[in-house]
Amino acid sequence: MPRTITTFTVSILPATEARATPLQPAGCHKLDRRLLLWGMEQNVHRTTEELEAGLNEVLRSPKDNGVLEMIVTRPGIEERKALNEGELNLAEGLRGDNWQVRNGADDLPHPDTQLTIMNTRAIALIARTKDRWPLAGDQLYIDLDLTPENLPVGQQLSIGSALIEITEIPHLGCGKFAERFGRAAARFINSPTSKKHRLRGIYAKVVQPGMIRVGDAVTKVEKPITAT
Repeated sequence: MPRTITTFTVSILPATEARATPLQPAGCHKLDRRLLLWGMEQNVHRTTEELEAGLNEVLRSPKDNGVLEMIVTRPGIEERKALNEGELNLAEGLRGDNWQVRNGADDLPHPDTQLTIMNTRAIALIARTKDRWPLAGDQLYIDLDLTPENLPVGQQLSIGSALIEITEIPHLGCGKFAERFGRAAARFINSPTSKKHRLRGIYAKVVQPGMIRVGDAVTKVEKPITAT
């Protein structure tokens, strides 16, 4: 069984409960919906102008030899746990994640949605602070160009000792994204330009099981392999 190091946990509580409890000081290991309320109260949500001004930096993401900057599991609904290392396997996707109970057709988990990936420059622009990245709901945050031209469907990526493969299902921003990062961010992430560059992210599946760690290089595989 792999050694899993928890960096912090995000539990999104009902707004009424969150309002009744003061925000925990920076550095606490447990964070909750107060992060959302703090974001609104401190006016940290980006404006449209700020988001558009930061777009060029996002588009400068490397086309290969990227870096895995964050790993996040979703143990339960509206829960996030950031890890220093994790296990990718064919049955679960990211070990400890609740992908298997996220129903697709026939109430079964969709095999092509095991993993969600978001560009780190995009989430850094939108979220402002790294402790708010997990609120996006993705599992792997990578500094890499996610455009279809660079990562077409079927492209495989090597991370640590694992291999993953990009799938064709589009990953789009929803109402929760607006709640967590503001309406301007939701409009920005769903704009034609953002969709063209997949700024909201992409889906992938595990092809070869293995261990991944924050800081791992993420490289494109020239000769795809079949699942093992």
